[in-house]
Amino acid sequence: MISVLTQERLLGAALGTVLTGVVIFEQRKSIYNSISPAEPQPREPIFGRKSRLELAHLWNKSVDKTFGPLIQFLSSRGW
Repeated sequence: MISVLTQERLLGAALGTVLTGVVIFEQRKSIYNSISPAEPQPREPIFGRKSRLELAHLWNKSVDKTFGPLIQFLSSRGW
């Protein structure tokens, strides 16, 4: 049998979850309504093509530096 204290905690958690869900829903609805659907704006890329290529190159270099020794170790073991 569940004690009264446990029931109160479960009720509080459930009510808190519902309240949080309602608040988040209302905020999202408010944000959605604030965006004008009549004026679609063209999406511009955050980075230009050159910046994206540089970012990809830096990402690949960092992955190589980070996992290079692990890959060499596993290769030497025949994996």
